[in-house]
Amino acid sequence: MRSAIQRSGLTLDRLRSHLARRGIWIGLSSLSDWQTGRSLPVSANSLRAVRALEEILGLAAGTLVEQIAERRVADIGAVAELLDTLPGSRDRGVELVSVHNKIAIDARRGSAHTWTRTAIRAVRDGVDRHVVRYYGNPGCTPELVRPRAVGNCRLGRVVPHPSEPALIYELLFDQTLRAGDTWVFETRLSDPSGGVCTEFAYGFRFPAEQYLLEVRFHPNVLPARCYSFAQRDLADERHPTGALALSAHNSVHLVASRVRSGVLGIKWDWAL
Repeated sequence: MRSAIQRSGLTLDRLRSHLARRGIWIGLSSLSDWQTGRSLPVSANSLRAVRALEEILGLAAGTLVEQIAERRVADIGAVAELLDTLPGSRDRGVELVSVHNKIAIDARRGSAHTWTRTAIRAVRDGVDRHVVRYYGNPGCTPELVRPRAVGNCRLGRVVPHPSEPALIYELLFDQTLRAGDTWVFETRLSDPSGGVCTEFAYGFRFPAEQYLLEVRFHPNVLPARCYSFAQRDLADERHPTGALALSAHNSVHLVASRVRSGVLGIKWDWAL
């Protein structure tokens, strides 16, 4: 976007005027953030503005919109290799309504299990499954990881990586969604090979209206401190976003609304 603006010779203020004449109102700060990459234009009005900018800047239709899709949390490394083996696994046919992750930490300081409830909305006809990516701890043995379908889905193909702590698996709905349909499903995952656990993070490949992450600790092994963090993408450095205090039920949580991209998570330090 920045290169196209430079080639056009237009200032951001002139671009805003062009958009306003088309009935699209965007602030200068938003335009500045878009061209520098500090934020992504993902709302309906923002995407309408981006499509108009493609025309104003003389770009082929879809040039900038496709860049936005690529800037979301991309699949990298081992998981990207696995997706290449599973046809249709990179499908972008849904948007996230909400995701709720609940992590149970056992007396060995390991992750006893991860429970997830996901609500999606189909953005095209024909959606009938969802592919989950899993990155384990460094000591994880993918063949020992056990995903389970708990509600409104069944387990499809499970593909562990042969040498890295990662796997992907399908959740089949046994029902085909049409554009606009919503679907809620629950899963549970256990990883007995992961060893001591010190964090959990979720990467957003699609915008989510709401995200909730809970971590519950065994009462005999409580952490010394907990904090939330964020990353712009998987390659970005971690940015702490706040300390989290243990509740009377030995748990911490974070809630986020209108998440557009990036990674959100909770990290904790064990007492020495």
